Amino acid sequence: MRVLVVGSGGREHALAWAIAASPLVDTLYCAPGNAGIAKEAGCVAIRATDIAGLVGFCRRERIDFVVVGPEAPLVLGLVDALEAEGIPAFGPSAEAATLEGSKAYAKDLCVRAGIPTAAHRRFRDPAAAKAFIASHGAPIVVKADGLAAGKGVTVATDPDTAYRAVHAALVERRFGDAGSEIIVEDCLAGEEASFFALVDGKTALPLATAQDYKRVGDGDTGPNTGGMGSVSPAPPLTPALEGMVMERIILPAVAAMEREGRPFKGVLYAGLMLTEEGPKLIEFNVRLGDPEAQVLTMRLMSDLLPALIAARDGVLKSVDLRWHAEHALCVVMAAKGYPEQPERGSEIRGLAEAAADPKVKIFHAGTRRDHGRLLADGGRVLGVTALSQDLVAARALAYTAVDRVDWPQGFCRRDIGVRAI
Repeated sequence: MRVLVVGSGGREHALAWAIAASPLVDTLYCAPGNAGIAKEAGCVAIRATDIAGLVGFCRRERIDFVVVGPEAPLVLGLVDALEAEGIPAFGPSAEAATLEGSKAYAKDLCVRAGIPTAAHRRFRDPAAAKAFIASHGAPIVVKADGLAAGKGVTVATDPDTAYRAVHAALVERRFGDAGSEIIVEDCLAGEEASFFALVDGKTALPLATAQDYKRVGDGDTGPNTGGMGSVSPAPPLTPALEGMVMERIILPAVAAMEREGRPFKGVLYAGLMLTEEGPKLIEFNVRLGDPEAQVLTMRLMSDLLPALIAARDGVLKSVDLRWHAEHALCVVMAAKGYPEQPERGSEIRGLAEAAADPKVKIFHAGTRRDHGRLLADGGRVLGVTALSQDLVAARALAYTAVDRVDWPQGFCRRDIGVRAI
């Protein structure tokens, strides 16, 4: 098969790495890819959001199957455009991707489907939003409705912080159209976890569990990010809790999407808060997480590609995925200044030495080559990932590799996995 992976981040590197190992693959491309993905696939200089360019490339190169990684092209309708041309693609339609493209739609769907989540209100008027916050009190959460590259959520511990978040979205228009409407919701208490399922429109197959670390600093301090590290399996997600998540959140969502004429195919991600009342939904995403994809692919024993094809074809019941019993841990190395203003262009050395152990894989999230030099080209730049018999050993392997990376302009959290251990 001739396969194209769409995207350029750590998630797409993990997908390309896993798909490249499939005996079904003859040729693998990635658009646009990055310096690490170039070792797994032929990188094509087409932006992930260039729908016409990607469709044209697939026609010219006779691509048999496309795997779409990021949320933006899914919301823009890349899968719809490919399927209209007879090119099979993995991922939800634009209508189904609204689950992530509009937090307001997702919250309202939860109400209609009886999915447990935080109580919420929707606002377009800043004065009304601030009045509600004043009457409600803090802590409280303010979210931009649309896609804001992981920067549209404020967990406010005091009303003033919440007011500033409202002002940033509705007055300053910091998130553009994505912030023209906001969600103000109760702040859930508990432990966060990530739950992923493959979905074929009717059937859902749970993947291995994972837990990520959103805050930029040690001890869960500083602003939220796209994720500074992850572990799998997620210690708090017991088999009993996994069953509850499937029964109360995943399956009701899949059934509701089908009822509403937006059947969901792809990866459905449920960001969870494990509260005293049971698991509650924080948000839906319509793709694998980053850096959760890195730890999940490290633990996956089965061939990933047939499972993705089965989800697209609506025959997921025939799939049985197997996972390593070992634990995986990923440490994200980011450029100084992240998440506000990451510094680009610094040189990274020592990756071969850092990944000398076969149980270590360094996934690239934001890198490029310039005359043979490897340069940082994003905020989150590397995902140093290790697999070992337990989380303590995996953590030691990962941080040993981190310390071998020669990159003075990079930084990472030093406590990934500590909470889980």
